[in-house]
Amino acid sequence: MTQDENSQAPSAKQSDAVSIEPVLGPVNGAIRPPGSKSITNRALICAALAEGTSVLTGALESDDTRVMIDSLQKLGVDVIVDSGNATLTVTGSAGDFKSPVEDLFIGNSGTTVRFLTAALAFAGGQFRLDGVERMRQRPIGPLVEALNGIGANVTAQSPGGCPPVVIQSAAIDSGSVSVSGNISSQYLSGLLMAAPLATGDIEFKITGDLISQPYVHMTIAVMKSFGVSVEFDEGLTHFKIPGDQRYSACDYDIEPDASAASYFFAAAAICGGKAKVKGLNRNALQGDVGFVDCLEQMGCTVAWASDSISVTGPAVRGIDVDMSDVSDTVQTLTSVALFVEGPTHVRNVAHNRVKETDRIGNLAIELRKFGVRIDEREDGLSVFPLTPPEKLSGAVIETYDDHRMAMSLALVGLKQPGVVITNPNCVAKTYPDYFPALRRFVGE
Repeated sequence: MTQDENSQAPSAKQSDAVSIEPVLGPVNGAIRPPGSKSITNRALICAALAEGTSVLTGALESDDTRVMIDSLQKLGVDVIVDSGNATLTVTGSAGDFKSPVEDLFIGNSGTTVRFLTAALAFAGGQFRLDGVERMRQRPIGPLVEALNGIGANVTAQSPGGCPPVVIQSAAIDSGSVSVSGNISSQYLSGLLMAAPLATGDIEFKITGDLISQPYVHMTIAVMKSFGVSVEFDEGLTHFKIPGDQRYSACDYDIEPDASAASYFFAAAAICGGKAKVKGLNRNALQGDVGFVDCLEQMGCTVAWASDSISVTGPAVRGIDVDMSDVSDTVQTLTSVALFVEGPTHVRNVAHNRVKETDRIGNLAIELRKFGVRIDEREDGLSVFPLTPPEKLSGAVIETYDDHRMAMSLALVGLKQPGVVITNPNCVAKTYPDYFPALRRFVGE
């Protein structure tokens, strides 16, 4: 991987593009990715709502976690960042937040805006949350409606029910309300984590199909570690948080990011060889470990150990797959799909259109640059690889300021010459060290 005339990791001052160098032969690498963004931001919320001091180890340092930490600090929560040891020390406020003297800037972090909106509405007070232009296009209306349905006063100021979000609420005591489940599971996760601030019982009934269900299980597991229990039915249609519960400070170890792990697994699927990711196993909280099941269907071999997952490639065949539970890895899978025999059909990920970018429509645009046929549907897309794959073209890839677009489509360049990723610095959202880490991984 190079950028301009040097081979250093990209930076805002150095370059706005990075060229990916093909790998000669199979990969044989091992890595422990940084901590999970999803778990880090959930643990930060629970620790902030607790009484006492929590220590979060293995925490991710990235744009998404940085805006969460910055907002919590403005709200009066003491958060000490130890970057060298990937540790956060959080002294909780038990929900007694101070109104900030300025807007809370949440960048383009969906977890931050949704989790904080719920927590601040339950706590009560006057707050305003705003972000980058793309955040003003990402819907939060269903969460606002649910909060207002149990006594809050929350307004989404952009068209279509999008941020900025203004909160002018008294504290929520108890209640029951319906929550839309088919746009983002983060609405429900935010509500669940905020509910212990109420003095009475809080109940949520899900309307529509609840997407990304593993993330809801993750939320409940993190809450349990901080001393709060959630009652729910087998179908995940009804949730109850009994009153008189409070979060307790604790020491919490954060798993490596399973979404980030997908890129290294995919490197082996594309180039052949073996990729070992340390710190994850079959019992991981993150549903995205299920990405390796997709690779196994494509012909890779997967080995599960107590503290690692290994994938041996290459992938050889296309698959037809429902990726609703692993939707953050759709871009990764489609990169692999360029190098196998037969089409790959990705289904049931319509919610990917309202992420950092339209991860169906814009993904289709970029994949077509390699010279392949892409059929786009409302809920997914199909990839028809060339035969042989050596007929692929190089391409300059636009990232749409989407970290996953950059990290996933860079993998194509490990085998196909001429792949250039624009705006590589967008990976700072979740994995600032991604390009140097990928270079070291394939270099092994």
